Amino acid sequence: MSRPAARWPPSLLRREHAAEGTRSEAFYSACEAYRYLLLREWGEGPRILWIMLNPSTADERRNDPTIERCQRRARAWGCGAMGIANLFAFRATRPAALKAAADPQGGDNAIAIEAALGWLAGGMVLCAWGVHGGHLGRGAALAAQLAARGQQLHALGLTKEGHPRHPLYLPYSARPAPWVPGTVAA
Repeated sequence: MSRPAARWPPSLLRREHAAEGTRSEAFYSACEAYRYLLLREWGEGPRILWIMLNPSTADERRNDPTIERCQRRARAWGCGAMGIANLFAFRATRPAALKAAADPQGGDNAIAIEAALGWLAGGMVLCAWGVHGGHLGRGAALAAQLAARGQQLHALGLTKEGHPRHPLYLPYSARPAPWVPGTVAA
């Protein structure tokens, strides 16, 4: 991908794909039970890094419904690329399966998030993990870690409990707004 080269963890399985003007990269564990990062680049413009709950079925070749909506939003906002990182790297289509996993975060997730922040090159971090981000205290811990290092965080809205809302069922009119961890919805 163009622009500053990020230092990707060498332990990760990296796959690339290009089609219809979009270049994609995905980074997996050797067993492929974990997807650590997903990147899509289609042009010039700022980058956006979505941090959501966990990966589902999207890969370097195809989108799942959540990634499709994220990509549509990013394009509409004038972004030229998006990255997807997650609180948990374990691939699951349902939160119950994620919560049942012995190691939902995955051994390389922290370093993959660091690499994604380097790839971001000053773009926007959009937190969007929803209420299940409370699992193992992971959402609050990552938000506090990022805020402590001075990273401005954004969200498309907050749940009643103060978690950044997941984008799948939000209208496209929802816009990113600065988010301070620990605040709750009005």
